[in-house]
Amino acid sequence: MFKKQRAIIAGLCIAGTLVVGSCKSSYERLKESNDRAKQYQQAIKYYNKKDYSRALELFELLTPKYRGHGEAEELFFFYAYANYYQKDYTSARYHFKNFADMYPASNRAEECRYMSAYCYYLDSPNPTLDQENTTKAIETLQLFINLYPKSERSVEAGKLIQNLRDKLEAKAWLNAKLYFDMGDYLSAVMAFNNALRDYPDTKYAEEMEYLTVEAQYLYAKNSAEYRQEERYNQAITYADQFAEKFPESKHNKAVANYRTDSQRGIDNAKRVLAALEAEGKLHKKMAKDSSRSTGQQQSITDKNNQKSPQQ
Repeated sequence: MFKKQRAIIAGLCIAGTLVVGSCKSSYERLKESNDRAKQYQQAIKYYNKKDYSRALELFELLTPKYRGHGEAEELFFFYAYANYYQKDYTSARYHFKNFADMYPASNRAEECRYMSAYCYYLDSPNPTLDQENTTKAIETLQLFINLYPKSERSVEAGKLIQNLRDKLEAKAWLNAKLYFDMGDYLSAVMAFNNALRDYPDTKYAEEMEYLTVEAQYLYAKNSAEYRQEERYNQAITYADQFAEKFPESKHNKAVANYRTDSQRGIDNAKRVLAALEAEGKLHKKMAKDSSRSTGQQQSITDKNNQKSPQQ
């Protein structure tokens, strides 16, 4: 009896296996077949029907088989675009560049070089994040323009480069503003100046120069008296430059107040230092302030290490 039961079970298992095997889709059977010509034809059909997921699976099977064959050029071209339409821009830009490198004489090489750069453009993040891909996109788009200066795509590449530069400009502004918001006024002044140097025509120029005045004033105000004259004078210089550049600015009243307060700060610092000098306490206070300043600077450095603007 047990032998009979085992025979029945074995028969059911075999039948189940046959059923499962017969239930495989034609697509699965195609993937497992050795008919690469049929796989190629079907991959192109899937691609044309915008079934990029299935087309990609077949392209991945076929690319090593067709390498060095006449059909490879078309296969690699569609393979790159299938990744692009799936929004896998990292893979797409690699395959577009790979195509252009393998087939530099192809009439599709220019298009693929452009698309490789364009994929970098599409992968460029918003200005609050790291801009490595933005920089690479600018480089690859500029390389395309250098290689194909007369191409219609070069005109579009130039527009994309400007969009990316606008993003880097916004990043520089946000980084400097973050230093200001954190209360690291010296770093803010330096960051604003660097941004204005790198992007002299920036649309953020008025706001950056205004905050430079404010940041320099606050930096001076929070300094020891023996350092205030020089730092307040720098605030006055920034205020004068702002008033000259932006005579109609809504910030002019505030800038004028910072200038006046800076001059008062200088006068007050001189009185304090003169009194300390008369009492013979100036050197002792300078030593004490220097020690405290070192400690505060270390605290700011630690804070910046924990929460610093992304580069």
